[in-house]
Amino acid sequence: MQTDMSQGDTDGGQDAGPRVGLFVTCLVDLVRPSVGFAAVELLERAGCRISVPDAQTCCGQPAFNSGDDADTAEIAKTTIAAFEDCDYVVAPSGSCAGMLKLHYPEVFANDPEWRPRATAFAAKVHELTEFLVDIIGLEDTPPALDATATYHDSCSGLRELGVKDAPRRLLGRVAGLTIAEGAEAETCCGFGGLFCVKNADISTGMVDAKLDDLEKTGADMVLGGDLGCLMNIAGRLRRRGSTMEARHVAEVLAGYVDLPAIAQPPEDAS
Repeated sequence: MQTDMSQGDTDGGQDAGPRVGLFVTCLVDLVRPSVGFAAVELLERAGCRISVPDAQTCCGQPAFNSGDDADTAEIAKTTIAAFEDCDYVVAPSGSCAGMLKLHYPEVFANDPEWRPRATAFAAKVHELTEFLVDIIGLEDTPPALDATATYHDSCSGLRELGVKDAPRRLLGRVAGLTIAEGAEAETCCGFGGLFCVKNADISTGMVDAKLDDLEKTGADMVLGGDLGCLMNIAGRLRRRGSTMEARHVAEVLAGYVDLPAIAQPPEDAS
């Protein structure tokens, strides 16, 4: 995330607040930086001091899923060291948070030096909405939004971390916003990181089924907590000529809805 924040901490006006390290994620940094800025704004509203370490890179999940144990371990060591002095580590992604929290200890299961460091690090990791609701207790009132949205539960956030209620509780505070639940809200969108590359035909069939369900809700937009899922959904929506928008939940909660939706060219933004 190329911002002045990456050179140090922000205090959000709360010098005594917890020091929260923001794990930006590759996709947010390279494709949708507004999600990172929205996450910082929400965390600052909750009274947190934000740190965005320069040394952070990828969470290592692509290497981990490909069986590249050596590179996974090196990436994990860099990440752990970068965030070790933070009280909490928060990611606007259930997928990356799941990697950091559940799989880093697994990576170092047989390493007596790094196992305790990985375990201590993992205990501090949280997905953004879960952190705001269950850990920090954000009481902030989000900006109003006159729209109908449906929510997509990402596989990692839902199945690995149990994130289900938190984003809906936060969205429930947005005046004017109606949530229309899809019958298949918990069904995979077909992204799956490397899965959509290795199994493109299957992935396309899965995302088409997901879009059929999303469009049945009549919602104006689909929201989610994982940019990978949202990019997959948004790209397919555009190819099908749908007018439904895709946005990250943090953007809506922070009021960043004047930006073009995901996969929407700036000239098409309303």
